[in-house]
Amino acid sequence: MRKLSMDELNRKNLEQFKNAQKAPIIIVLDNVRSMNNVGSVFRTADAFLLESIYLCGVTAQPPHREIQKTALGATESVAWKYFANTLEAVDILKKEGYTIYAVEQADKSIMLDKLSASSNKIALVFGNEISGVEQAVINACHGCIEIPQYGTKHSLNLAVSAGIVIWGVLQNK
Repeated sequence: MRKLSMDELNRKNLEQFKNAQKAPIIIVLDNVRSMNNVGSVFRTADAFLLESIYLCGVTAQPPHREIQKTALGATESVAWKYFANTLEAVDILKKEGYTIYAVEQADKSIMLDKLSASSNKIALVFGNEISGVEQAVINACHGCIEIPQYGTKHSLNLAVSAGIVIWGVLQNK
């Protein structure tokens, strides 16, 4: 086995990325405080060729040096919008026909490994690192997705959760 060279990876350039058909998934960040998490989500959205990211509330917006540290240029490739209020973003997504899931530990949540993502257009809401997705936002969603966890900790880092959930949703489409 040998490591592939950069040329062998056949990565898209910025123009190819912008013109490529995107996975119909929008990530909604609900009051995310860590700019490293924001940057990591941009990078993950680029890796999976996602449609867009919605930055809501106190979530920082590009350009910002702290976001760029982990985004590594993905703020230039991935489309994004800012909303002062997460509920406004969720309402718009509903009108556009998205099925919206909060990623949260909640009663009646769907375990990620049991999710049947039959909807073509999906929005995934990730919440604040301490308090999670706001209850009013959960109430506005079609459901909640939960990542099965078996250890002593009750949560994962937001950027890690985003990668796991995006991969899981794409596998279940």
